[in-house]
Amino acid sequence: MKRLGYLLFAVLAITLMLGGNALASAPVNQGDNSYYFVTYYSNANTTGAPDATLRIVNDGDYTGCVEITGDVDCVDPSAPLWAAIYVFDDSQEMRSCCACYITADGLLSESVNKQLTANEFTGRGQMTRGVIKVISSSSYDPTAPVPTPGLRAWSTHIEATKNIPEKSPWFVTETTLADSNLSSTELYNLGALCSYGLTLGSGYGLCPCTNEDYDF
Repeated sequence: MKRLGYLLFAVLAITLMLGGNALASAPVNQGDNSYYFVTYYSNANTTGAPDATLRIVNDGDYTGCVEITGDVDCVDPSAPLWAAIYVFDDSQEMRSCCACYITADGLLSESVNKQLTANEFTGRGQMTRGVIKVISSSSYDPTAPVPTPGLRAWSTHIEATKNIPEKSPWFVTETTLADSNLSSTELYNLGALCSYGLTLGSGYGLCPCTNEDYDF
């Protein structure tokens, strides 16, 4: 009986050892390398409705390291990224764009009413609903973004509870921006439309960027 107990103990020890080795050799989960995100805004610039906010963080993983002739050169051990932001109206037309600087572990907060929809290309009036697209970019230029993983974004949404004209009271919800597929065509079009709009608007359409230490 005692001999059987020793045998069972040995089997258990070997099992635990093998299991421990399997766990030790298991691959570590990798982070999400997405760099293109989309969301919507609704009831913007609407009397009585609260303002919505787009919030973006830099997860600090991007180091700014590049490979040059076989050697890795780190420009900055914790390099900043830029949130290349493109704002469309509900007619699928881009109306403003910008690239906002975010340092490693930094937080950017953008007001939908006061910033993202306040200074637009055409001067055709206030936008109330549409689409916001964000590229996590290592370029400061929104007309030539360079997709680089490292940013994560959330947005509040203003939801009406009643039909027009009495829409209030309002519900405010917050969701993460949806990870999306960025084709080469979409990347080119976003940069080109932004460039065309800023040129046509003679400076109008460049959405202002909030300082990282300010929130709404």
